[in-house]
Amino acid sequence: MVKLTRIYTRGGDKGQTSLVDGSRLPKHALRIEAYGTVDEASSAIGLARLHTAGEAAREADAMLARIQNDLFDLGADLATPGVDMEGALRIQPSQVERLEREIDALNAELEPLNSFILPGGSAASSHLHLARAVVRRAERMTTHAAEQEAINPVVIHYLNRLSDHLFVLARHLNDRGRADVLWVPGANR
Repeated sequence: MVKLTRIYTRGGDKGQTSLVDGSRLPKHALRIEAYGTVDEASSAIGLARLHTAGEAAREADAMLARIQNDLFDLGADLATPGVDMEGALRIQPSQVERLEREIDALNAELEPLNSFILPGGSAASSHLHLARAVVRRAERMTTHAAEQEAINPVVIHYLNRLSDHLFVLARHLNDRGRADVLWVPGANR
């Protein structure tokens, strides 16, 4: 278990940060940008969870709590260079498979889509659409980093599936898609 006794260390005062193996990178390195954006996504999910506290959204809140925990695992994975460090915390295919099962179950209850959706509807859905967009950015940064250095490929699978999950869950929380805000192409010409 992690034990934090001091919050500031001054170790990053010169624009670098440490990875799990003790190596240091500039704070603007792609790997650091990627896991920083994962942290941002988790924060956006935390905002969505403020609106999933009721009885009707209990299952959604439990999913989001698991996802936030997964995102910390994923951040630790990205903060660990390479893919074969002994004992490293790595995202597992089973975590991706859980997202897929949840997507399938949620999607089975949704109204079919006849248009693209504008982010909006309920407060929870709006925050989940924001989180989805942040996850997509984290995915772009991670795939860019993976072109330059070894990254656990399951991290990319997880992020890709997570954006789909957040989209479907946002629709689910919009009265199972009935309260989705639909795009009307050319409506304001």
